[in-house]
Parts: sequence; C-alpha cells; structure tokens
Amino acid sequence: MKNEPPLLIDRFCFFEKEKADTLFLSEPVRGKYESFTWHKAGAEIRSIAAYLQQSGLQKGDKVAILSKNCAHWIMADLAIAFAGMVAVPLYPNISAEAVHEILLHSESKTIFVGKLDNPKEIRKGIPSSLTQISFPFYFNEGCINWNDLVNQYNPIGGTPNIDRNNLACIIYTSGTTGNPKGVMLSFHAMSFAVHSFLISNPPLENEVFFSYLPLCHVAEKMLVECGGIFTGGSIYFVESMDSFSKNLADTQPTIFLAVPRIWEKFQQEILKKIPQKKLDAILRIPIISSIFKKMIRKKLGLGRYKHAYTGASPIHKSLLEWFYKLGIEIQEAYGMTENSALSHANRKGATKFGSVGQSYPGVTVKLGNANEILVKSDASMIGYYKEPALTAEMFEDGFLKTGDEGYIDDEGYLYITGRIKDQFKTSKGKYVTPAPIEMKVLEEPFIAQTCVVGWGLPAPLLLCTLTELALKKELSELTNYLTEFLSAVNNRLEHHEQLARLIVMKEEWTIQNGLLTPTLKIKRKVMDQRFQEQYATWYETPKSIIFL
Repeated sequence: MKNEPPLLIDRFCFFEKEKADTLFLSEPVRGKYESFTWHKAGAEIRSIAAYLQQSGLQKGDKVAILSKNCAHWIMADLAIAFAGMVAVPLYPNISAEAVHEILLHSESKTIFVGKLDNPKEIRKGIPSSLTQISFPFYFNEGCINWNDLVNQYNPIGGTPNIDRNNLACIIYTSGTTGNPKGVMLSFHAMSFAVHSFLISNPPLENEVFFSYLPLCHVAEKMLVECGGIFTGGSIYFVESMDSFSKNLADTQPTIFLAVPRIWEKFQQEILKKIPQKKLDAILRIPIISSIFKKMIRKKLGLGRYKHAYTGASPIHKSLLEWFYKLGIEIQEAYGMTENSALSHANRKGATKFGSVGQSYPGVTVKLGNANEILVKSDASMIGYYKEPALTAEMFEDGFLKTGDEGYIDDEGYLYITGRIKDQFKTSKGKYVTPAPIEMKVLEEPFIAQTCVVGWGLPAPLLLCTLTELALKKELSELTNYLTEFLSAVNNRLEHHEQLARLIVMKEEWTIQNGLLTPTLKIKRKVMDQRFQEQYATWYETPKSIIFL
C-alpha cells in the first residue's frame, strides 16, 4: 500500500494532544478577541459531533454551514467530519432563494447558522424541516444554541476512523447555465492537495493565518483552514471589512491569501498617502529604502509574511511588479473547486510574473483542443452531486477540463490566455455566468443586443446596442430611462453579478464586422479582444451609462 498523506482529522487530533494549550483559533467579537486553544476547540467539536450522531442523523447525511468566517465555522466543519457526515458550506451573502435551492438539492438535514449581515432575510430560504443550530456569538432566534449542546453532550473520544475515499464536502459553484453545481470532494482529495502544497514549499509549521475570504470558497478552505490544521498553526479572523486593516495589522500572518481586488486596494491606500513620484524617490535611496519597505509591510499587516498569494482571478502583471519593489513577492496560484484548488503556483524566489507558475507535485498537466488546460491529480473531485452527465463532460481520459486556454513555457510555467467557456470571474473571485443576465436584459425593448463582460474587473459591465425605438429618444430622457433600467436589473441579480456600467456601443454587432457567428451568436472572445483594453477605463468612469 502506498504511503498516503494524513487526513485533516488525523492532523487535528495530533495537534489537539501535542499543542493542547496552544492557540488554535482567535476571533474578534465587538473588538475583543475570543480565543480557543486546540484542546478547548477539540472539546467543543467532539460534543457537537456527539449531538449530530445522536440527533437521528445517519453517517453520510448532509449538514450545511451558513455563516461568515468565524471560529465556530471551522469547529462546525470539523464536528461534521468527526460525526461521519458531509459538510455543505454556503456563501453567507447569497439570496434566500439560492439558499433554499442548494439545501433542497443537497438534501441537507441540519444547518449551522452563524455570523450574517441580514440573518432574518437569508434564513427565509431555510426549509422548516431542517434543524438549525446557532453559533454562540451570533445567536439567531428559533435555533438550538451551540453552547447548550456543548454542555449537554459528552465529547466523543479518540480519532474517528474515516475512509479516505468517502465524501467530505459538497462545495457549490455556479455552472455554465447559472445553476449551482455541487462539487464533491473526498477526504483524500483534500489531504492530497494540502500535502502536495506543503512538500513544494520550505518547511511550514506553527504558521499564522488570517481568515477573511469566504471559507466556503475552496481556496480559503484549503489554504487557511486545512493549511492551519496541517501545520499546527493559528488562525485569526476578521471582524468586519471596516476593521479589516486593524485586524490584519493585529494578526501579522505568516501566510496570506488575497484576491486581486484586495491587492489593488492595498496599492490605492499606499498611493493615497505617498504619491508614486515620492515613492519612487524613496525607493532609490539604499538604506532608507530598506527601512521604508519594512515599515510599509508592517503597516499593511505583512511584516512577518513568508508567503503572499493571489488567486481566484487574473491579476495585472504591473501590480505584481509594483509590490515586488516594496519587498512583497506575490505568488500567483491557479486551481479550481473541482481540483481542491491544486494545480499550479509560483514558488517564492522563482516567480514569473504573468504566469500562474509550475504544477504542484502529483499534478499532470497538458493542453487539449483549442489549447484548453487539462489537469490530472488525486485532488480532483469525485464529480458533481446528482449530475453524472455534467461530471462526464468535465473529464477527458481522466484529465479535468478547466475551460481555460493557455500555454506552457520551456520551464513548465503555465500562462492563461483566456476562457474557452463563457463563464468568467471578477477580481473578487466570484464566477459570473453571462447568459442568464443577458436574458433578463433583453426583456427590455430598448436593448437590441447585449454582452456581459468583466473578466478580472471588480464587477461586470454590460455592453449593448439599442433598438431604433430607443435611438429616437432625446439623450437626457434615454439616459434617465437606462439608469432606472440598470438599477431594476441589478435588483434581480445576486450581488456579485450586479452590473457596474451600461455601455452603449455605436456599431451594431454583425457577422460582417466579426462580432457574430453565422448562427448569430456573440463571439465573446472577439468582443474581449476588441474592447478589453477599455474595460478598466469604463469601469472607473463615474457615470453609470456610457455612450460611445
């Protein structure tokens, strides 16, 4: 039998004994940090697992988590695994309708409800048949209290005997049709992914992590939750985005992950205080430059970072180069929910800006038709829950089809050049599926043609042409009408899908000008090639309606 990497639960149980009184989780609540040692967290996890086992649920039953990141999110996730059940993490800012759809599709029977911006509204999506358990610091009425369960149930003992090939979690991600797809990840897939990450880096132990990106997102789950547990580290949380800078400065993590939008905001904050010309002048002075860069890193909260990562969507090469001059080497990484976020990453000291790095140990990569990136490893998903046909479509000879196109240089560095599929990600790391949005837009009689774009932008843009009816209107009247229309459309969309700008194009899209196929479908790739250089400018324009 080959030497298998330890499972997440094995590592937790190891450190629960070895580092019993060492800090594991620390969460700011109303400005004060609430802390949990490995032993204290373990005791609560084991009591909750005992409750789940005695509540009438069976092994393999689905248990959902609906909360922003917090200490009890991770404890609930571990309790579900301890109990032999399957975790279904949900985004804390999705609509009640989306919550309802996922809970029904996943057949979840119990749900943990925690830190939410609008708990009453989002909880409307939870079917009445589900048992609801509320986290201690964010009690929700009508729920069972976590602390009451901890007090009532004796902790289960020992290390659970988990079949590594069993289903660990179902992570829902938007599909090409816009409907959520449940990615099934096994305990082995996640274990393999974390182990492969660790052996490709210098020895990592006792690391400090900062958790603020949603834990239901595979990158945060793998790097922060699993990475924290595998290295025997400490995980700190953000209280709110208003306190983000303070919480990050308090934490000073050794390993930090951000989406491109966060790195952009860091840059903007620095340049607000120190204009670029002044910054360049300081960086040219040898001794002062070194002191200054150290000060900047500490002020950002990265004073003792070992690894700073970016992922989830493309990042501009110039931004990576800008931070490198400040002594922050950002390592761009690449992965998918469907492969436990394990594919490629730049190694520290060997980054090639513009690439997503080299493949991890145990990952085989090749290019398929249309230069589609195909990857194969033990980190790949079991499949999509209840979707055998969609699962089959995602694999080719055992290789996962990423939907991205790219090329590999002679040193094995992968460069992503675009999307083969229509779906794209914003710079906040959220998938946007254009077709359903476009269908809503085309309900408006003033809109003739429409194309939603925005790969790598904070929010999508709507490119469109107008009908003759619209073109007969006075400009001021038309602008007001389209402004109201844009607002109405956005009210019907999920937050991450909402359109930042409506751009009215001069020229109709035709087969002749290369923007339509012979069957009158929009050539999205051509649209991007032709207009992408202007996307950022359009996004930064203060007007919501732009006439070209």
